[in-house]
Amino acid sequence: MVKTGFKNILLILIILIFNNFLALLNAQNLPKNVIIKDKIPKSDTVIAKKEQLEAVVETKADNIRNDIPKKMTYLNKKAQVKYQDMLIEADYISIDWDKSLIFARGELDSLGRIKTPAQATQAGKTYEYDQFTYNIKTRQAIAFNARTEESEGVIVAEKTKKYNDSVFFMRRGKYTTDEYFIAKKDTVADYYLLAPNIKLIKGKEKSQVITGPIQLYIEEVPTPLIMPFAILPFSDKRSAGILIPSFGEREDVGFFLNSLGYYQPIGEHFDLKILTDIYTKGSFNLRPEMNYKKNYRYSGNFSADIGTTVRGIKGLSDYSKSKTYRIAWRHQQDTKANPFLTFSASVDVVSNKFYNNTVNNNYAFNQNNLNAQQNSSISVVKRFLTLPVTITGTSSYSQNFSTGLADLKLPVLNVAINQFYLFKPKTGTRQGLLENITVSTGLNFNNYVQTNEGELFTQAMWDKLQTGLKNNIALGTNSTIAKYFTFSLSANIDNALTTKALNRFYNPVTNIVEDTFTKKIAGYSSFSTSASLQTVLYGMLNFKKGSGIQAIRHMMTPQISFSYSPDFSAPGFGYYKNYSNDRGEITPYSIFDKGIIGSPNSSLQETLSFAINNNLEMKVKSKKDSTGVKKIKIFESLNFNTGYNFAAPKYKWSIFSFNGQTTIFEKLNLNTSLALEPYKIIFAPGENQGIRTDNFGNFSIQGFNAQLSYPLSSEIFSGKEKVDLSKKYSKKGEIRNENYYFDDDDYARFTQPWTLNINAQYSYSKNLTRFGRKMASVGLDGSIKLTPFWNINGNLYYDVISKEIANTRIGFSRDQRSFTINFNWIPYGPYKVYDFFIGIKANILRDALKYKDRSFTQPNAPF
Repeated sequence: MVKTGFKNILLILIILIFNNFLALLNAQNLPKNVIIKDKIPKSDTVIAKKEQLEAVVETKADNIRNDIPKKMTYLNKKAQVKYQDMLIEADYISIDWDKSLIFARGELDSLGRIKTPAQATQAGKTYEYDQFTYNIKTRQAIAFNARTEESEGVIVAEKTKKYNDSVFFMRRGKYTTDEYFIAKKDTVADYYLLAPNIKLIKGKEKSQVITGPIQLYIEEVPTPLIMPFAILPFSDKRSAGILIPSFGEREDVGFFLNSLGYYQPIGEHFDLKILTDIYTKGSFNLRPEMNYKKNYRYSGNFSADIGTTVRGIKGLSDYSKSKTYRIAWRHQQDTKANPFLTFSASVDVVSNKFYNNTVNNNYAFNQNNLNAQQNSSISVVKRFLTLPVTITGTSSYSQNFSTGLADLKLPVLNVAINQFYLFKPKTGTRQGLLENITVSTGLNFNNYVQTNEGELFTQAMWDKLQTGLKNNIALGTNSTIAKYFTFSLSANIDNALTTKALNRFYNPVTNIVEDTFTKKIAGYSSFSTSASLQTVLYGMLNFKKGSGIQAIRHMMTPQISFSYSPDFSAPGFGYYKNYSNDRGEITPYSIFDKGIIGSPNSSLQETLSFAINNNLEMKVKSKKDSTGVKKIKIFESLNFNTGYNFAAPKYKWSIFSFNGQTTIFEKLNLNTSLALEPYKIIFAPGENQGIRTDNFGNFSIQGFNAQLSYPLSSEIFSGKEKVDLSKKYSKKGEIRNENYYFDDDDYARFTQPWTLNINAQYSYSKNLTRFGRKMASVGLDGSIKLTPFWNINGNLYYDVISKEIANTRIGFSRDQRSFTINFNWIPYGPYKVYDFFIGIKANILRDALKYKDRSFTQPNAPF
């Protein structure tokens, strides 16, 4: 039994080994990619064959024909094919379903030329072609005479291959920004850049064109301007890049590269531009500029101009080397950003000789070199919703180029309490003097120093710094008396403190009066009061009915006032001291003179003032006015004022002042002022300075000023109605001649708008001198548009006293379709310069395709 079981087991092992051996032999004879699974799947799975296209191809046309045996579809007239995001529109389209190819062609004319191009629209972008082939599966395409608009320009290529949705290769591509060619008003661009090979890379936010050698053509004529390559970025967003300079040669500074730099956007709100000017004779300039803007919050820019100007040859007498700098900052806050906190800045700090020594001609054309003063300021204003308080903090810097001195206020803090009524009734209107009493007060904290450029922010400047604190309280009230008179009362109280007091003495060694400041706390209190009475009188002169002048109206406002202020020069106050002058005379002075808090009155004031203000108008007939009557101002204002001081020991009458303003012929503006001295002035033999006497009634002119301006224009002479040439002439020009009309003889007709401002000024100031000082000048400032594309402008100022031309500028500009031409010239004056520019108007090529030529800024240089 045991043997039988053993035999069975042995037989089973032999059978298993033999089966495994057969299975191994079969596995070696099977293909390598066949995998044998010994598990039976739980369920059968049927795998469907994948579709050849990923979406449905939609077709539309006036005539559609299908060739089933050839697997072709033909579409004629207004044919359209839509597949996924691609829309193809053409006059003729054929679809090869076997090869998955779409062929499209534009409409042909009778000569077999393309009359209307085919169009393809993808992702909102439209492309135009004469004909092209598109592979539905690979999404690749080949087009001929393809037209692609990018940013400000358009690219037209003989052959274009679309590699994918982002990359295009083009052969013999032309790029232009000609607006007429882009708008298809002209079939030929006035200029283009031709490149044998172009690669266009498109992205979601930006695109760019990369070319090989590229050449400029103007009016289809090749120019010698050839670049080895070009990269043109197209993007609605800012992008970093090198700024191409202009180059040339100038007699004073040598060969140069101007405005070589780099532009770098910084985040969403900032950008940075760094420019440099390099000259072979040693001059250079570095000009960084940063702009920033946050919508509905603030905007501004920071710029600087730092450099060295070298003129002449080292070792010769005409050699000079000067360092210049300019730092500017502009900041403006949106009015709606924060009504309770406002910050603004207008900073423009320059070296004392910056405008005279710089090699930049723009400062001469902008007449910055004529500036006698430069001002900078920074301010912060804080208001409160529930408190009637306004806090203002400011810092200012004022430069005087004539003296080389600068006034620095750093900082100034002013706290003002808004005006309020002291006894305002809870209900009803205010009545009487008591209920109309108003109170306003404020506190001013000031730090001031006058220094020069070399002492700025040094210990010497801080030693001269003055600090002052001043409080002002103003009271006022008014009331109506006898219906027609307004009676007013006011009072002012000043309290002031300062950290420095003046000490004045005569130095017999130098024979001059010297001033020194002593560091100590000093202060004063002063007050003044006044009362006034005024009314308004009307006079009317009517003329006969039917007369050209209907009426003349005269409005006169007389005012009489009395003011009182004590004499604070008494020794008991301690505000005034005395010193002996060169003749040994005792001369008083205030210890607060030349300070920042002012000085109290040095004499008793009991002054009765008189003022009369006049306004004179007349009514005349006018057919142009709907009412038939027009008002003409004879004198908009004609004022007179003087005063009489009862407390003055002599010279009780003050200067008699007259001033007036009027408009003659509705355009001629005239402003005048006259100052009359009521006392006789006598002069010692050989002396230019006069002495006032007590002889009243010998009036003499101490000052007179008259300013006249007369603006003229073509609109004034043509009337208010605008000239409409379309009503006179039926023919209108085309392609750059849209603004021209043509008469029956084909002569061009167009408007020539012009402006001319005539300015004249005369001033005479005597100020107790024998001869006085006169100044008179005449100026012209105007422009004329010779044609719709030519504009000439300029100005001329003539000094009548010296009989010399003070300043002159002549310029013209030309709109040359895609180009702009500008020329400016200053032929007279201390700086005789010119500047010529021609360049592309489009922003993308403005810095790349341009030409500049300019003379050099050098005082009194021959032109």
